[in-house]
Amino acid sequence: MPAQPLNRRTFLQKSAVTGAAVAAAGAVGTGTAEAAEAGHRPEKAPRTWSFSILGTTDLHSHVFDWDYYKDAAYSDKAGNSVGVARVATLIKQQREAKGEDHVLLVDAGDIIQGTSLAYYFARVDPITGTDGKRGPRHPMAVAMNHMRYDAAALGNHEFNYGIEVLRKFESQCHFPLLGANALDAKTLRPAFQPYTVKRICVPGAPDIKVGILGLTNPGIALWDKDNVSGKMVFPGLVEQAKKYVPRMRALGCDVVFLTDHSGLDGSSSWGDSLPYVENASNLVAEQVPGIDAILVGHTHVEVPSYTVKNAETGEEVLLSEPYCWGYRLSVFDFELELHHGQWKVTSKTAQTLNPKDVDEDPEIKKLLEADHELVVKYVNTAVGTCTQDLSAAESCWKDVPIMDFIHKVQMETVKAGLSASDAALPLISVAAPFSRTADIPQGNVTIKDIAGLYIYDNTLYGKKLTGAQLKDYLEYGAKYYHQVPAGTKVDTATLTNANNFWDYMYDTAAGVGYEIDIAQAEGSRIKNLTYNGAPVADDQVFVVAVNNYRANGGSGYPHIASAPNAYSSTNEIRQLMIDYVTAKKTLDPADFAATNWKLTQAGTPVF
Repeated sequence: MPAQPLNRRTFLQKSAVTGAAVAAAGAVGTGTAEAAEAGHRPEKAPRTWSFSILGTTDLHSHVFDWDYYKDAAYSDKAGNSVGVARVATLIKQQREAKGEDHVLLVDAGDIIQGTSLAYYFARVDPITGTDGKRGPRHPMAVAMNHMRYDAAALGNHEFNYGIEVLRKFESQCHFPLLGANALDAKTLRPAFQPYTVKRICVPGAPDIKVGILGLTNPGIALWDKDNVSGKMVFPGLVEQAKKYVPRMRALGCDVVFLTDHSGLDGSSSWGDSLPYVENASNLVAEQVPGIDAILVGHTHVEVPSYTVKNAETGEEVLLSEPYCWGYRLSVFDFELELHHGQWKVTSKTAQTLNPKDVDEDPEIKKLLEADHELVVKYVNTAVGTCTQDLSAAESCWKDVPIMDFIHKVQMETVKAGLSASDAALPLISVAAPFSRTADIPQGNVTIKDIAGLYIYDNTLYGKKLTGAQLKDYLEYGAKYYHQVPAGTKVDTATLTNANNFWDYMYDTAAGVGYEIDIAQAEGSRIKNLTYNGAPVADDQVFVVAVNNYRANGGSGYPHIASAPNAYSSTNEIRQLMIDYVTAKKTLDPADFAATNWKLTQAGTPVF
């Protein structure tokens, strides 16, 4: 970060990083512990105090209540609103009700990726600048600075655009980005600030020292391998919390609060690819003594209040997760009591608040309306036409042309980049149905139409799999479907997402023919796997066009992460699709649509 005047806030944050002079920090300002010990405490010094920590997570660059893919105000069946502009109004209300000095504001990560706004300021008009020119300020930095965040954890999606973009965003923030388990690969020292110490001023009594520790997701090592390999490593949350929580207590923190970009069910999406747990917040609470509360992120669910008993102390640790995108705001309320000069937590509660019924903050609108309009104009840019409407509504159970569009672009791109020897191998593609609401209309095709189909910033790989490995791969994906016995009617409303295997995790393939028999048990569903009409041999070698997330082990598919590379690119697949339409001028399903897979029940087609 650029040099700042050594004001009280900066001093305390620097002290938190170095571990030096934390006790002396109380000498800055008034109402300090030293003044109380010198006999200057008022006769009726407070013995109890309360304060709150407000929490957001997985904002994914939602500033306004707007859907760039639909070019309209955001709406869903649950009536949610999105964006920090509405959340900012709730935060103002909390500060007014409780007092400015009684409220801290924290985020649990995934800030700078997820919307067309995020992409625009990472790639179109990047915050890092172009051609030697200084780049713009990131809208999320502007918004969060205005909202006066005290700290934010790093999310895994912070690394999607590379470390340079992340560092630039960090430099634009007036609060620290925390990552106690984001380490320099060579020195194994923290690559980001591990924690910060904030002080709640209590007139006539010692300040309440609140330590905020940030932890991110070990999956970054897999999901953004291309951006972090050899530069950073990401050990487990439990391991690093065990290192830093005692350190924060030794510094005199009265309250230890964690902000974790990690869910709370102890699960992992990567099988045994990493020795660490993806969703480890519950394990941190259980295994690391000395934690009062945890703001949870990463899993995009609402958990208003949840407690875990620490195995060593028996103390209850309070957790809350405020959904995602600004759907909710977590509110942690703490009550403390002064015992022999030290503050002790006597009560703590958590809840989530819904911002949908408040207005957007007019100051954020004033600050960022111009940026928003730039992005609206960008996503509405026409890049070609389409001969018919292409819908993704049935893409999770039928082979539909809109998915073949993705496969077509992936295979053409990989084919053009293969070596002569690899070009002789059969080429196929795998891709997931990211959005059931995606639709490319007949007529003009805009950037938002394509962006709404491919919502992630994935890049493209070509990996080599044998026929046996390919069957294992497809078999693994087929666990996405619930088993439906032969003769039983299939209800698409309940057919998918078995085993907590979600749409973005489910890959279909193009270039090979196969059936998925949902009447069979998991592990024996892939039938009649063929290439060019002939059965696929176990030792037959294929080049598989696949996104970087999956190629690096995302969702735990077998074989793919360790498979030999035949091709890789830093270009986003979404942009490759935009470039395809721009070059062709016309998107015609006749050029790519082919029904090569289908669902069956005991050999009978479902549809």
